[in-house]
Amino acid sequence: MGLAARLSRQKISTTISSVSLSYLERLIEKGEARTLADAIDSAVQKLLIYENRERLANDTAAYFERMSPEEAEEEARLGAALASVAQGIDFDREP
Repeated sequence: MGLAARLSRQKISTTISSVSLSYLERLIEKGEARTLADAIDSAVQKLLIYENRERLANDTAAYFERMSPEEAEEEARLGAALASVAQGIDFDREP
């Protein structure tokens, strides 16, 4: 973590469960974090990513649920066309 990030950190004092502490310590042992503060930041970042993915999934489901039958048919046609075009693309090898 850079100096600027360390200078902008907020000091907190709290207690956590032994399970949470064990998880944070494992992040340090695995080299995913250097300090307990870094481990907490990493855990929060993972949670934010999870929440964003969950929100996207819920919003996507709601979008499709609100579609008219005509819109759903058009969406299906577009999806089939895109899948057909994308068959030859190796996304892992594309720059």
